[in-house]
Amino acid sequence: MSDEQGVYEWEQLLDDLRPLGEQMRQRLPERLRADPHVRQESVRLLLMGLLRTTNDAIIHDREHPMFVPELNIVQNIFQPNSDTIYKAALIGKGGSYRLHGERGDVRLMVLAQLGPDTLRTGQHHPALDTNDFKTLPLDSDGRFDVVISPEKPTDWDGAWWPLHPECEKFMLRIVGCRWGDEREPRFGIDRLDTPAPKGRPSLAQLAARFAEIPFTTRTCALAFPDKVEKMRETLLNQLQVVDFSQMSGLQRQSYYEGAYDLAEDEALITEVAIPDEVGYWSLILTNELYETTDWYNNQSSLNDAQAVVDSDRVFRAVISARDPGVHNWLDTAGYPRGAIQGRWFDTDQRPTPAIKKVKVDEVLSHLPPGTRKVSTEERDAMLRRRRINGHMRTLW
Repeated sequence: MSDEQGVYEWEQLLDDLRPLGEQMRQRLPERLRADPHVRQESVRLLLMGLLRTTNDAIIHDREHPMFVPELNIVQNIFQPNSDTIYKAALIGKGGSYRLHGERGDVRLMVLAQLGPDTLRTGQHHPALDTNDFKTLPLDSDGRFDVVISPEKPTDWDGAWWPLHPECEKFMLRIVGCRWGDEREPRFGIDRLDTPAPKGRPSLAQLAARFAEIPFTTRTCALAFPDKVEKMRETLLNQLQVVDFSQMSGLQRQSYYEGAYDLAEDEALITEVAIPDEVGYWSLILTNELYETTDWYNNQSSLNDAQAVVDSDRVFRAVISARDPGVHNWLDTAGYPRGAIQGRWFDTDQRPTPAIKKVKVDEVLSHLPPGTRKVSTEERDAMLRRRRINGHMRTLW
């Protein structure tokens, strides 16, 4: 609520944010509410939600859109995929937009047309449409140029994608598998049916943007802190296929997930036959708040370029706190409980891995003789290289 002059004051913002602390505590699973470490991590989750929505409040303008980070290691909300750069731009319905830039050579670059916007409604919705950048022609320098509008402009003879009439947000997913080695996209967006200058935002615009912050922060931070607890009821140390298509999940992508609970001396071994034809696959971990486990500083995720597939085309991975000495290790990184999630993209098959719990010291006896092993020195070098390569990826 703004004051009599229409100003949404700083003190009002803080007052409107204050209830989120208690709402988060009530959202936590009951068994975690007495854990001071988890409670402090839940404050971090609130801060990440606040950071995400503050980006929009500061910069967004539907007449002059700009892509800003949606999810990443700093905005670790809605459980981001470790290989994906998520960027979003708020747009005006029915506008005309030009996207121009360099495609790079990453595995995937896909635009989702969204509406209504989950951050502003608190409700999940399927994507209205998706557009794959691999369908666009590139010039000799690897650049694309595409207009997205309700109708193709009569004076435009380049690439064109139709804009869904209810679309109010673009979200880009950029999936890279060879971190630090791939050329990532560079691109910008311009709205064609509004004046080029942006000018000074009005008082009403600023007040409205700032007044959104408490609600959108709540949506971001309180979406999933109890999800792992719910999985534990039926999927503890088990996996099953799940459908995220109604939650703006990527079309042509399927998922499997389950909860894990491991003692220090225990490990889970997953194994799955890789589909004959598949565009991308990965496996990640989360903590009990459904934050993706820090994939920059731990080998807590693997994709199809990072993992080793055995000669029988089976991907076998070991999930544990202690290093089992094999290449395909997913480090729980200090979280004895959390979630496992896998992705398959662009395949007609949706295999669910088999999973079993063993002692860490007995892992090798459950794996084939040719399993790739890793020494302590090799692991140290792998993790340092992984961190540097992660830092080389786009963050903003």
